Order: sequence, then C-alpha cells, then structure tokens
Amino acid sequence: MNRVTVNGVDLAYDSFGSPGGRPLLLIMGLGAQMIQWDERLCAMFAEHGHHVVRFDNRDAGLSTHLHAAGVPDLGQALGGGPVAAPYLVEDMADDAAGLLDALGWEGAHLLGVSMGGMIAQSFAARHPARTRSLTSVMSTPSPYVGAPTERALAALLSPSLPERDAVVRRAVESARVLGSPGYPMDEERVAALAARAFDRSYDPAGFARQFAAILASGDRTPALRGLSVPALVIHGERDQLIQPAGGVATADAIPEAKLLTFPGMGHDLPEPLWPDIVSAVSELTGRAEAV
Repeated sequence: MNRVTVNGVDLAYDSFGSPGGRPLLLIMGLGAQMIQWDERLCAMFAEHGHHVVRFDNRDAGLSTHLHAAGVPDLGQALGGGPVAAPYLVEDMADDAAGLLDALGWEGAHLLGVSMGGMIAQSFAARHPARTRSLTSVMSTPSPYVGAPTERALAALLSPSLPERDAVVRRAVESARVLGSPGYPMDEERVAALAARAFDRSYDPAGFARQFAAILASGDRTPALRGLSVPALVIHGERDQLIQPAGGVATADAIPEAKLLTFPGMGHDLPEPLWPDIVSAVSELTGRAEAV
C-alpha cells in the first residue's frame, strides 16, 4: 500500500498490472474501502491491458478521516432540511485528480461504483481533458433520481454498532437486501470482507460525512450533457439502493453513452458478471485509446 498527500488529505492506494497498461482508476462507493474492489477483479482488468489503481476515498479506509468536521445530521438532511456537509462530491473528484498528479498520469480511464460513479462523473465534468473514458456503475446524476426503496434506505442507515461481530452480522443482513437477487450470495465472503474492513478502519462518522456530501452536491445532469468522452453506464435491473432510473438518467445525460443493464443484478458486483463487466469496460477503454 502507498500513501500520497493531495488536495489537503492523505490518500491510500495500491496498483495492479504493468505501468505501461491503459491507466484505469477504480473509485469505490459510500463508506466503502478500496478492498471492496476484489483483488481477483483487479487482476482481471490488469490481464486485459490495464494499469489498475484503487484507492480509499477521504473518510474511508486508511486515507484521511476528517474527525474535526463532526457528524452531520442525516435525519435532518433526508427530511428536506439543510445539509451541513464539510465537503462535496466535487472535492472528492479533485482528490482523484490529485492522485493522478501523484501517479504521474496525465489522464485516466475512470470506473466508479455508486458514490464512486458520482465522483467519476464529477471528475469528467471538472477535468475533461484528463478523462480518457468514463464508466459509471450503479450510480445516478442526482440523489433524487433512482432514489432508494424504503427497505434499502433502512438497510443503508441502520444504526452503527461498535462491536466487530455485530458489524459483520449487519453487513451480511444488508447484503441480503441490497445485493443481487439473481445470483447466489456468498455469505462467507461478505462476512470476511466486512471483518477485514472493520479491522482496517471503522468510522460511521466518516460514512455520514460522505453521505452528506452526496446530498449537498446537487444535480450533475447539466454538466454531464457537456461531456464529449467515451462513456459506459452499467446498472442492475434489481438495484434497490439506486434504482435503475438512476442509470438511465446518467446514460441519457452523457452524449452517446452506452447503457448496459443486467437482469438479477442489485447494488453489488456479483462474481458471475465480472467477465462481462471487464469485457465491456475493456472494449470502452480500448476504443477510447484508439481515437
């Protein structure tokens, strides 16, 4: 693992594949750590000609946690009240741009999931010359498009727990709600990853600050309409956390974006779909490099 200081925060990252490969930046979602990008999936991207970098967003994993910023009142924000966010999705996009600087990358292919897709969208809008291609997965241009079902929101915002075993059990319970009903859930893998994430860094307040950033960042649709980068939008047809309308709206906003949906896929990346996802992203990045 490596660390760099960018945009006023330290970011932890690691990499896969040859430095001569197509640069692919993987951006993880709300409250998630870079280890949620499975090493085997990263290796598959590397085998398809990419130099892969995954990293912890601010307030997640081993990157800087903004403890002094306190804990936003998400209940007030979700109830329509003012959102007190210490930073925005745009700031997180600028973190990613700073990471590119530290890596010596003039540009990169962006692949973001969920909140990571929002960060990737914002990056493309703010740094178009550095965006070689954009893949937005199970995401949305606005927190109010493709809004979660009540059941999914309850799973996402279940009260934080201090005990490791309870956190692991909660992760498995949430995965049953938010995951892909069309594919078998590997409970042992989900539990092991949750335990690893807890041991690495557990910060419910950081999750709340990231969520506040999503709610305070508004609608990216006008900015996305001005993009001229090769783009792919991937979404699960059974996603309850960001419902399919979010993916449709993203693809509709980006000129000439391709929309790829998977029946039975929810708000995760089921392993049986990895070959299809890697193939689709690799086709996009290869086509973008050929332009």
